[in-house]
Amino acid sequence: MAAPKKMMRALQYDKYGGGAEGLKHVEVPIPSPKKGELLLKMEAASINPIDWKIQKGMLRPFLPPKFPFVPVGDLSGEVVELGSGVTSFKPGDKVISISFPYAVAPAALTVARPPEVSAAEGACLPTAAATALQQLKAAGISSFDGSGATNAPKNVLITAASGGVGHYAVQLAKLAGLHVTATCGERNLGFVRGLGADEVLDYKTPEGAKLQSPSGVRYDAVAHCATGTPWSTFAPVLADRATVVDVTPGIAATAASLLQKVTFAKKRLVPLVLMPKKEEMAWLADMARQGKLRTVIDSRFPLSRAQEAWAKSMEGHATGKIVVEMGGVE
Repeated sequence: MAAPKKMMRALQYDKYGGGAEGLKHVEVPIPSPKKGELLLKMEAASINPIDWKIQKGMLRPFLPPKFPFVPVGDLSGEVVELGSGVTSFKPGDKVISISFPYAVAPAALTVARPPEVSAAEGACLPTAAATALQQLKAAGISSFDGSGATNAPKNVLITAASGGVGHYAVQLAKLAGLHVTATCGERNLGFVRGLGADEVLDYKTPEGAKLQSPSGVRYDAVAHCATGTPWSTFAPVLADRATVVDVTPGIAATAASLLQKVTFAKKRLVPLVLMPKKEEMAWLADMARQGKLRTVIDSRFPLSRAQEAWAKSMEGHATGKIVVEMGGVE
């Protein structure tokens, strides 16, 4: 008689839509890692807007691949078992990964978590910090040691700078030696200044709505982390050559980008879709280890209250990141 399968607790949804109420606590069989994979004992996961956008059906038919679906891809945990061909990790290693499905991670997108970086902090890096990094790179910034290339951007605008992606973008831009103007809500003005921003705008004021720098600088680069800003708002505040990198592009933004591309415009809007890279994840983890990149956690929830974390993320007003922790006090 075969031994009963070992089970683990998880959260899943079985159809599109439903928000936090559509998430159900279940017990599912612990998966076995396939070739090139790791089985992780989960310690923490962070929620990103893409997680509930997938639930809404924005990435159908690619994600979810099938129902029921266990959401959230940014993970930290301990290696339990190795799939065939994995030689760079061993059981007991503490790691950070980006993965679907939950608990089984590809070795190609898994990096060691330094002891100086907590499980909660590590789980925040794979999507949000990597998006901020790729956003700045797409805007022409290649050096993050303050030595900036001669033709690299000097003045950057970061919108929604108190959010998950934005708060990393501010810090990375300062590591690159840039002059940073940032937008956020009134309650977070001091927080964003504390991240290193040189100028901070309340997006609800007339100047903030127009994205106008208090010192009058024009932006060579924009890391656009907010939603609903038309190109007509950006154009007047940009330098003669400038790139706006948009991580939440809609149809209008995508159309504007295509038009600018075919007309060789000097002011460009570039939609960005994160392409996870192991080397970038390892670099971000090392920046966190050195204390050069700080993760700000808005709130922490045990797995039993994960629906609350999901709902909070959907509200869109978190300062920094939202984390679900496993194995602690419920």
